[in-house]
Amino acid sequence: MNEAHPFFDMHGHGFVRVATATPNCRPADVPYNTAGVLTEAKKAHDARVDLVVYPELTLSSYAIDDLLLQNALIERAEEALAEIVAASADLDPVLVLGAPLRRADKLYNCAVVIARGQILGVVPKSFLPNYREFYEKRHFAHGRGCTDLWIDVAGEEVPFGTDLVFAAANLPGFRFGVEICEDFWAPVPPAMQAAMAGALILCNLSASPVTIGRADDRHLHCRSLASRAIAAYVYSASGYGESTTDLAWDGQGVIYEMGDLLAQSERFDPAGELCIVDIDTERLAAERIRNQTFADAAEWAGSPADTYRRILFDHAYTEGDIGLKRPVARFPFVPDRREKLDEDCYEAFNIQVDALMRRIESTGAKSLIIGISGGLDSTHALIVAAKACDRLGLPRTTIRGYTMPGFGTSDGTRTNAHRLMEAMDITAGEIDIRPAANRMLKDIGHAFADGEPVHDVTFENVQAGLRTDYLFRLAGQHGGFVIGTGDLSELALGWCTYGVGDHMSHYGVNAGVPKTLIQYLIRWVIRTGQFTNACGHVLEDVLGTEISPELVPPGADGAMQSTESLVGPYELNDFFLHHVIRYGQRPSKVAFLGWHAWKDADQGLWPAGFPDEGRNVYDLATIVRWMDKFCARFFGFSQFKRSALPNGPKVSSAGALSPRGDWRAPSDAVATVWREELRFALPDDVIAEVYGSTAA
Repeated sequence: MNEAHPFFDMHGHGFVRVATATPNCRPADVPYNTAGVLTEAKKAHDARVDLVVYPELTLSSYAIDDLLLQNALIERAEEALAEIVAASADLDPVLVLGAPLRRADKLYNCAVVIARGQILGVVPKSFLPNYREFYEKRHFAHGRGCTDLWIDVAGEEVPFGTDLVFAAANLPGFRFGVEICEDFWAPVPPAMQAAMAGALILCNLSASPVTIGRADDRHLHCRSLASRAIAAYVYSASGYGESTTDLAWDGQGVIYEMGDLLAQSERFDPAGELCIVDIDTERLAAERIRNQTFADAAEWAGSPADTYRRILFDHAYTEGDIGLKRPVARFPFVPDRREKLDEDCYEAFNIQVDALMRRIESTGAKSLIIGISGGLDSTHALIVAAKACDRLGLPRTTIRGYTMPGFGTSDGTRTNAHRLMEAMDITAGEIDIRPAANRMLKDIGHAFADGEPVHDVTFENVQAGLRTDYLFRLAGQHGGFVIGTGDLSELALGWCTYGVGDHMSHYGVNAGVPKTLIQYLIRWVIRTGQFTNACGHVLEDVLGTEISPELVPPGADGAMQSTESLVGPYELNDFFLHHVIRYGQRPSKVAFLGWHAWKDADQGLWPAGFPDEGRNVYDLATIVRWMDKFCARFFGFSQFKRSALPNGPKVSSAGALSPRGDWRAPSDAVATVWREELRFALPDDVIAEVYGSTAA
């Protein structure tokens, strides 16, 4: 592959590489601190970092009390800034560091933004703590109200004030604002204003001495601010080397993107340290477009974008493949917070259970009708229904399960269906649909009825339709309703028979749950002993069964019909679906993320308890091939099925496909735009491998 091709450049996909820096420092030793700043800056340059955030008062140190009022120290810090500006001419990263600076006979606690031999601007601290161990008002003036001002620093007159947003002219998503320590503890943090003025990355230079529980408080504020501002929050606290006269320091670096913790530094590290991660600014911008409350709040706050000064600069960065320093979830719908794993799975499972309970109560149903195939989806629908009956105090015999073998039903799934119904103590039945299917095929003049091995879509849909028809009639006969078993992944791909087929039910309990989450929830049900051991053994067997509609007889080699060989691996389709419906990402970017997520099984985290034998690897050509097919199915010819969905609960915050909620689209749209975007973004060798030609 041509690694210099723009497809492999993370910047072209909207990523910005940021870092927190904890430099070596000593109290009031400006030359030593300057050397520490430059050491970390050079390391950041070598690591292709775009933005480095240092602690508060980086050059002077923070805990030096009245030494901050000594002219010798202040002047030496100003000289040090000039040294750093000169040295930065050969460094790519934008540096945001702290220094005490004088303006109009006042001393300010400042953040100085430096890029390629130039000071872009200076932001003063807005809120000065003067309680407990802090006495900043003894030394500094606050920056509130400092707008549209300038300051002389290192021989330059540069913008000064709390009204600055810095933006790279050549990287649209590289827009950041700055606040300092106490600012983010304020009821209305200055960074929130900067976010509403357009900043996608918020930087906090902090001192913040460490006490028991302080680290948790910082996480709380960083996560909260990043979530509410729909931004990345980059927090850098003072570390080893600060004065320990009455305080201690841990050097905590934390980087959040919305509510997600992307990276954190090693605390109490005596060596200089960088904490590096790549921020997805396109994701942030897309979320702001979707969130009208954010735009309304900006208008209510006086439209900060109209009052803030936007400081433009040309950013120097390395083009081509520099990797991606960012956790990319292979299974974005699957809970991945290890410390909250049981809680998240419990919540997902019980959303379905609670929704079904309410539907049972509101309809006064005397029975619940489910078609049991022995596959994943019907199994999960059954265990949800069983738990709902248990909670409502209904006997499990309220559930009437029917396995309906057809021309492609295997002995294994049929056996599993009966074992499962027996283990769950439900009312079980079997209806062989083959005689009725033969009669229908004969009535419509299909070649299969004359003994020809024609297994076309009509042949398949006759069976799918008969199964649904039987279930609906059974529901009427037994005073109940049909529980749909189809899942979110199938709806995304249009992998269901429309109308009188598996597309339809009275209540689609799995409609908001993708295939990968169903697999994981069944594993959780087994692990936590939600049902009997006998039931757990059957569930294990179901998990090990090939995903198949079982509508076509086995081939001459005995191989069963495979769904994933036709529509692609569900783990990839769910990955595509998440990024498309949640953030509206371009197909080429989704392919880029997919390649980084799936190219190496030994890199990155797998969901807890995920089996080793299921840890697959996909090369870029494979990902692109299935991405193209996903676009064709999702955008091209499946919406008419989603537009007529029965009710069903939304489970994941990543989204659902109900036309009454998360996803509304025309049924006659075409997929050309998405498929072309993907193809035109790829290197020629990948195009040739996937499409057979490099022609546009």
